[in-house]
Amino acid sequence: MLPGVFAANKKNGSLYYRASLTHKNKHISLGSFKTEKEAYNAYLDGDKIIHSTIAIEDYSEDSFTISFDKFISLVNYRDNGIYIKTPIYLKNRYFLYYLAKDSIFKFDIDDLFYYSNHKIMKRNGYLFVSDYGMQTNILYRYGIKHHAVMGKDYIFSNGDTQDYRYGNIEIINRYNGVSKYINKGIEIFRVKIHIVGDYIVGEYENEIEAAIAYNKAIDTLKNRGILINYTENYIENLTSKEYHEIYEHVKISKNIRHFDTLNGCISEI
Repeated sequence: MLPGVFAANKKNGSLYYRASLTHKNKHISLGSFKTEKEAYNAYLDGDKIIHSTIAIEDYSEDSFTISFDKFISLVNYRDNGIYIKTPIYLKNRYFLYYLAKDSIFKFDIDDLFYYSNHKIMKRNGYLFVSDYGMQTNILYRYGIKHHAVMGKDYIFSNGDTQDYRYGNIEIINRYNGVSKYINKGIEIFRVKIHIVGDYIVGEYENEIEAAIAYNKAIDTLKNRGILINYTENYIENLTSKEYHEIYEHVKISKNIRHFDTLNGCISEI
């Protein structure tokens, strides 16, 4: 058997080949291959990367047998002395996650443990990880809801939409149904809820009142027979007493209080 190559059998009994190398007492798997020759080429790739100054920009599928993800892991191990199984390259106080050679995301070093153990995937323009068997949008880590719209509900402060460092993500609207706007220099929080169209619930001086007004609108509509499955806002850092005090005094519009379930309009008072 060629150096760095090991034969193995699949469950159906068919033969395949695994490649690996050991560097500084670290055993690194390089992947599985159909032929012994391919596995050996992967071993040569890994050895070359570890003992050279090959840069990330030098990778191409025509030049290397190993995958791009494995290439990044090896370059990072060579340069930074830490082997990470996901395609991460460490920088000073942040790291780069290579989804592809031309698709590079920045994260704070605080997220290193998480993304060292969670592989990022992309589908329909969304970035997600598999977490406890579920596909979880990475925006959830910032408190951004699945329905949030970039540019309206959150922004990337420096304009780089691939920079996911916490200081670069500004959440504008964190609650369901709540939108912030500025009127003559004053922040106003407008609440809308969708029934058979968007209905104004009200405008409020702070987002906590606005979020609770949305919840109150949901309860009011349910009492009037609206069976839409709305998602209520969860308000952190409020005691049950504080929440109910705000809930009792916060006002919602008559559009909601007098909505006619049968006709889909405002009933007479």
